[in-house]
This record gives sequence, C-alpha cells and structure tokens, in this order.
Amino acid sequence: MKCNLIHGVLGLLFTACWFPAVARLSGTLAKGSEHTVKDAASVSYYQTAPEDTAACYFTAERYGIRTDGSMDVSDALQQAINGLKRNKNFGVLFIPEGEYLISKTIYIPAAIRLIGYGVHRPVIKLKDHAAGFAAPVGGDKGSAAYMLWFTSSIPETGKGVPNAGAGTFYSALSNIDLEIGAGNAAAVALRTHYAQHCFIEHVNIHIGSGKAGIFDIGNEIQDVRFYGGDYGIYTTKSSPGWPYMMLDTYFEGQRKAAIKTQEAGLTVVRMHVRNVPVVIDVDKGFWEKLYMEDCLFENVADCALKIGMSRSPETQVNLQKIQCRKVPELVRYKDREGQPERQPGLYVVRNYTAGLVMDSLRCVPHEKVFTDIKVVDHFVPVLKTDIADLPATSKWVNIKSLGAVGNGLQDETALVQAAIDRYDVIYFPAGRYKVSQTIHLRSNTVLIGLHPFATQILLADNTPAFGGFGGPVPLIISGKGGRNIISGIGLNTGKRNTRAVALQWEAGAASLVNDVKFIGGHGQMHRPGDRDQRGLYGQAEEHLWDRQYWSLWVTRNGGGIFKNIWSASTYAAAGVYIAETVTPGRIYAMSIEHHVRNEVRFNHVSHWKIYAMQTEEESRESSECQPLFIERSTDLQFANLYMFRVIRVKKPYPYAILTEASKDIRFLNLHNYAQTKYTSSHSLYDRNRKVFVKPWELAALYLKNTRTGGRNTVLTSHRKANLQQVAKGFEMPEGMCSDSKGNIYFCESARKRIYKWSAKSGLVTLLCDSPWEPLSLACDREDHLLAVFKYQPMEGYLVEGKQEVFTNPPDAAGTSFSGWGNSGFGILVYSINTDNPDHSIRPLKRVAVQSLDTIVQAFYPAHRWRDFHDFAQVAVARPDSAWLAPDGVTIIPISYDLARSTSLAVAVPGKQLYISDEYNECSYRLDVDRSGYVSDLSFFAPRGSFAIVKDKEKRVWIADGDVYRYGEDGKLQCQLALPERATGVTIGGENSNTLMISTYGGLYCYRLSELDSTGL
Repeated sequence: MKCNLIHGVLGLLFTACWFPAVARLSGTLAKGSEHTVKDAASVSYYQTAPEDTAACYFTAERYGIRTDGSMDVSDALQQAINGLKRNKNFGVLFIPEGEYLISKTIYIPAAIRLIGYGVHRPVIKLKDHAAGFAAPVGGDKGSAAYMLWFTSSIPETGKGVPNAGAGTFYSALSNIDLEIGAGNAAAVALRTHYAQHCFIEHVNIHIGSGKAGIFDIGNEIQDVRFYGGDYGIYTTKSSPGWPYMMLDTYFEGQRKAAIKTQEAGLTVVRMHVRNVPVVIDVDKGFWEKLYMEDCLFENVADCALKIGMSRSPETQVNLQKIQCRKVPELVRYKDREGQPERQPGLYVVRNYTAGLVMDSLRCVPHEKVFTDIKVVDHFVPVLKTDIADLPATSKWVNIKSLGAVGNGLQDETALVQAAIDRYDVIYFPAGRYKVSQTIHLRSNTVLIGLHPFATQILLADNTPAFGGFGGPVPLIISGKGGRNIISGIGLNTGKRNTRAVALQWEAGAASLVNDVKFIGGHGQMHRPGDRDQRGLYGQAEEHLWDRQYWSLWVTRNGGGIFKNIWSASTYAAAGVYIAETVTPGRIYAMSIEHHVRNEVRFNHVSHWKIYAMQTEEESRESSECQPLFIERSTDLQFANLYMFRVIRVKKPYPYAILTEASKDIRFLNLHNYAQTKYTSSHSLYDRNRKVFVKPWELAALYLKNTRTGGRNTVLTSHRKANLQQVAKGFEMPEGMCSDSKGNIYFCESARKRIYKWSAKSGLVTLLCDSPWEPLSLACDREDHLLAVFKYQPMEGYLVEGKQEVFTNPPDAAGTSFSGWGNSGFGILVYSINTDNPDHSIRPLKRVAVQSLDTIVQAFYPAHRWRDFHDFAQVAVARPDSAWLAPDGVTIIPISYDLARSTSLAVAVPGKQLYISDEYNECSYRLDVDRSGYVSDLSFFAPRGSFAIVKDKEKRVWIADGDVYRYGEDGKLQCQLALPERATGVTIGGENSNTLMISTYGGLYCYRLSELDSTGL
C-alpha cells in the first residue's frame, strides 16, 4: 500500500507539472462536461465490489493471503482462477485493492475475467529477479516469460501451454495495474492472443527493465498505459487474423519502440507516445495495415513509423490528425533507399495515405503516397475520448437485490421494467434473465453487466409477443435521443421468435453500447452439468436460420458509440442494420459473422465512422451472404475493414461490398481475403454504375457519388486493345493452360468439369465431367492433358489390407490453408488424351526426380499462399519426387501448394520461371537448372494473384484483378482492364497470338497483335 501511495503522489506531481490531461477521467460523465484522457494516477474504475454470487472474490480471508506485497500469492491466485473455470466455466474473478506479489506465470483460461476494485486499483507485481524471467526463453514464440498468459484452457502438467486462439472468447483484464520488478529482462506482462469479447482496459503497465507490456495481441484495448520496457507491445497478427483496436492508450520511455508489429491490423485512435526512438516498427518483410487518428507523438529520437515492406498492396498506411513535436522523420520504408525527409519541430499530419489507391469508382488503381503536413506554432497535449465512463459503482442498483432470480426459467419482465422505471443504473450480476415483453429504457437508463455470456437477457422460444407474422419487435429499445449505456450484457432472442430484434437503438450521439454479445449460433458455452438441459444453450438448427429480424437495429436517428461487439446469431436476418439516421455514430471493434443473407446493412445513413469492423462467412451458413450493403447513404468512413471467408467455403461470391445511390463513402485500409481461393470475387460492386472494384487490397477507395446511373462500360488503360468475350456462364473458371496447337483448357473445380477452347474453331466445349475435383491443368510435350486433382479416400477402401490414408507433406506446415479440414486427402495427377477423354484417363506415376535422365519441363504452382512467411524457402525447395507425365520428360514436382494453386507455371531448363507470392500480392522470377529445379529468387513486380505467364516476346502477364503486362526489366508496360476480376491467364491460339483470360464468370481474349508496345 505504501508503494501505491508513492506511485500515486509521484504520478500526481508529474501530471501537474509536465503532462496535464492525457489519460482517462474516471467517474460519471456529467452532462455538458468535457471527457478527456488524464495521465498517470491509477484512479480505480470500480471503486467498490460489485456483488455477484456466481463470481469469485480473491480476498485475503478466503485464500489466506496478504495483500501488501509481502507474500507470494502465485499459487493462491492460480487456484482461484482454476477453481472458477472448473466450477463455472466462465465468469469473473474480482480482485480487491492491494499489492499482489507473484513469482511465476499465471494462466487465465478462456472466458475468465479478472476485474479489480477498490479506491485504488489493485497491483499485480512480478517480484524482483523471479526465476525464469531473466533470460530469453528458447522455443517460445515471443522468446519471453509472461506474468499473465491468456490460454484456451487450464494447462495440464507435462503438456504444452494451450495458448489462446481464434476460439478463445470473453477473456479480459480490467482495472488492475501490472508491474515488472527488477532483474526480469525477459518478462512480458501479458500474452493476449485471444478473439472476440476479449480485452485489456483501465490498466497501467510498468515494464521497467522488462521486455514488454503485451506480446501477441487480440481484439481490443482501451485506457492502457505502458511505461518503460524494450517495447510497449510487440506482436504478430491476431489469432483470427483480424484488426486490433487501440483506444486511449499512452506509451512512454520504451527503449526500442512503442510497438513492434507484424500484420496486426493496428487501428489506433487517440494514442499518445513520448520519449521513444520509434513509435511503430513493422518487421522487415512484413506488411501492416496501419490506421491512426487523433494521436500525439513527442520526442521521437529516430523515426515515427518504420514500415516493413513497400512493394505490396498489402501494405496500407493511413494517418489522420497526428500532432508531432520533435519527431524528425515521419515514415521510413525499410526496403527503400534514399535520404530521410526531415520534418520541422512542430507539425500536424493532417493526412497521410500510402498504398494502392482508387480515387473514384472510375479510377484505375494506382500506387500512391499522399502527404498533407502543416507546420504549427503550438502543441495541444489533450486527447478527448468519446467513450462515456460507467457511473460510479456506488450508484449501481443490483437487480437481484430487487428480487430477480436470473435462472433463465422465471419470467422477470415486470421486475426488470419496474427497476428501469425507478432507477437510472441497473447492475445485472451473472445470470439468465428471461423476459416476455419489450424492455423500454428511459433516456438516461444504464444497464451494466460484467460478462456478456455469463449475463444474458433472453427470450424463450415461441414467446407470443415476438412470434408469428408481423413487424420487428425489440427485446430492448433505448430511449429516443437519450444517453443510454448498455455494457457487458448478452442479448439472446432464441431461435423461434420470428419478429424479434435484440436491440433497437434510438439513443443519441453520447450513448454507448459496449461489450455486448448478440447470442445465437457461434460462441456458445456451458456451465458444468448444463449440457443435458436441452434448449438451454441450444444447438444449431439450420431450418431456423435467417428466421428473425436483425440483431442490432439502429434507427430513427439513433447514434452513439458501439464498441467491442460480436453479432453472430445465424437466426437473425442481419447482424447489424443501421437505417434512417443522420446522428453521428462510431463503431469500434465489431465482429459480424455467420449470417445467411446479410452481415451489415447501412440504409439512408450519414455521418458515421467505422473502425476495425470484421465480417466472416462460414461455409454452411454464409456461402450466399452479403458482407456489407450500403444504400442511399453519405459521409461514411471505414478504417481497417476486414472481410473474410473461412477456409471451409467452397463457393465463390461476387462481391464483398454492394453499394447503391450513395456518395462520400471512404474506405481506408480495405482487406478482402480468404485462406482458400474463394475470396469474395470483387471488393465492391456499385449497382447504379454497374462497376466492379477488382483489387482485394486497397489503402484508399473513395466513392464520390454513386447516385446517378451509368452504362456498363469497361475501363481500360490501353485503348487500342480489343477485348472479346469468348464464353460466359461459368463458376470461377481456372487452371488455364495451352497445348502445342494453341488450344486452351480450363476447369471449374467445384463442378468437377474441364473445358476446351479450340484455337481452330473458337468454340468452347465440355471435355471432361468426372468424379474428381480438378485444381490445375498442364500439357506435356505430346499434348496429353495433365489434371492435378483432389482425391478423397473412401472410408472402408483398403490398400494392402489397410484403410487408404493420405498425410500432408512437410511443407504444409508453412500455410494455414493446411489446417481446418484441409488434410486427409491426396493431391494426385491424371492424364487424358484430349481426343478421347472418357476412355484415356490414367494416373501419373510418382517417381524420384534424381532417377530421371532428361527433364524438358517442370510445372510448379504459379502462386503460393504461404501466410507463415516461408515463401522464399518453399519457392526454391527441391522436392525429391514428382509426378511423371506420359511423355517421360515432363514432371510436376510434389508440394502441398498444389492443393491450393489454381494454375501451374512451366519451368524450362535454362530459362526463367515467374511465380506469384499470393499472400503478399507480388511476383518473383527464378532460374531453372537442367533437373527442373529453381533457384535465385528475385523480386519482379508488385502484383500477384492466381496466374502469371510469359509470352514468346518475353513479356510477362500477371492476372491480379485486371491483367498487367511487364517487360523483362520488371517495368509495367500496360494494364488491360476487364469487366470483372481475372482468375487466370495464358497464351494460346494459332501462332500463340491470343491472350486468353478467365474471369469469375467468363472467358475473354485479346489478340496480341493488337497490343502495341506503348506504355500506359
């Protein structure tokens, strides 16, 4: 306690003398007051203990500990956490004010939250010179030892630590300060690689001589301050690969950088950094999607932002309203040479954008660096947060003290409504509060829970007021124009309530919805012993999907702040529907997933900003789901928008964003992606203008006006080219190749079909319709067609008396595509005689490459998705075995990437091979030796997707949205615009004079003779 007092006094002195008003002001936000971020003093967010019979309280009396920092409480604290997990599975451990000394790592399993309370925040301190914390830990991903490690489950003795991951939900640490004692150079305060509804909030981390405050991020942090350390945060990408939301943070005195990162999707609003060499350091060779707004940089010795790679559309940087004082260099790219651009002593970055940009729907995508810096004569060290504080705990009225039971069985509608009518602030301890009528909030009602799965307000199935036919009926409706707050509560509309809306929000711009889970479908958990209670938590019932209204409905000029929300009820028509409002709104860290038709809709909406929004489409539920639909809206800005389709999706979808009759829509850092090849085909389609946006990665996309109609014109940067449509009506044709006569072959994988385009007749015919799923195609020197295909072993089929089994080759470890079900099958190759396909199908033999005397050509994957960053190693690997074609001189070296690649690139000894790094969207060239092996990987072009081919004039054609032509020198010569995104490209036709292009729905061609050699 004495240590706390000293820290508090020093903090107050520091605040008064040096740095007024930089961190968060606690307590109730008074009407009309200015809510600011204040520094240093650890003002407790929860001053008294919230009462919850389902929670656990880490008190001295219960656990026989001392809370003055004189006793090692490691074992007792772990016992309390493990006991809560085993007994309740999910819930809150409350930690009272005090100093808690630990000497070992504390593991926090999924869905357990540690929340401090008291006049002063509790402090957990790692003791000086703790065993195992001084030297880097070999074999650990972060090379560190951790004070608190968030895990997926309780670690078992003798087994590895089950690190938190994409399926770890609801974990949190709030209102507890952390301190690393002396002599712990390898110590990191927190390891946090978790997913939705996980957070760190209201925490000061004193790292001192330790390594960092946080390693490996997840979901969001707010009101966290980092002092000292090599780093405040160092991280790889989040466990699900989604953006990371940082709000109201402070970094001071880091020795190497405030943040060291790889692909974290940093979405930073109101960050103050001072006295560091570097603000954000992106590891070389890694991209980052960095968005920063309303930040302060002070006394940065070297450079504010060090960016790891510049030659990839994956790198996206957007800065808005960044105040800089004594920051000599703003941005440096590690793979670029040149003198740094020195900056003045005091300036404001009004706007900085770097990456692939489209200034309008009609604009050709182009690489751009835009800088708008203004020299100023004063610095304003005040950051105003827009997130309202919860009222002081002394004002909370416990709903159970009023008679509520929270057992999920008793109807508590009248009691809950009466409490709201009488009291301003209602606290819901853990429980399931069943209601049967709409709950109406008054304009100043605040509803508080502390765990959005442990605390639920719910409807039983077939509740009469919410069933049958009719318009939407909300479970909860806010006060119109009010200052309502809902925090830490799950809203559950069940499965069989066809008129239900979980939350109808009509509150004003100062309102807040925070840490709210819209329950249904994914993210379910069970208390021990609950699994046999049918219907209590529910199993997925497909026939009930998409049978309700929307989960979150903002309407009638509703607005405000929406933060840390997960909307994943498959039973709802959409996760979020925002309509008919001009009231400003902000969304911070929202995950919308697994709906059947729509994830998010904006309809007649103005003046909203959306940060770190993520959508996800599952295979069973969402193969036909529209991720984002914007109608009749204006002045919307999306920052770090991630749109993802899961690895199990086997069907293409035409566009991630659909717009109509809208204007002034800004996308800053847009990421449309999938681990599988079935990424949403286009990032955006505007229905009025009939224009597709083809790039999947954009630093900026501006929709200035889509209200007026437009012809279905084809943008082209090469006016002399004559695009011809050969055929249409396909489902993602791919795998293109050509034979010696110029005939073209391609396949539809999902439909298990192979087609032929005749160079002589110009007609497309179905060549092969077999049980085998073709992935890519090639022709040997005798024009046998070679089909790489996916072979699923049949259960019960025996080979030499044993079940036929396939295992992934070792190189599968370098790509996430090999996980989540993409194993257990074989990637084999068969050949056919194209003149007699049905009777000539033959499997290729697997041979040792060294056993072959002559190799005339080898086919490698034309593109590789290596998201674990081993592309450079795998691209030049030398497989010891290959599939041998019927001609005896053509091979397909065996590698796992054949399982995902949609096209093959031919390697001819003595010539150069061109391939694409699909994950980083760039292309490389390699040399080919006499054995067909490749070496000397070198960068070629900042484009790369599904296909790349070289013509007889040694020009290289890359299909990446449109088709790009490069010279051997790596310089862009022309861009051929297409009506929709390209899926493949090859050279064919008589005399190899035709450039054949497959798109997501058709087949096109250009006559190479019509393409002159002029540039763009």
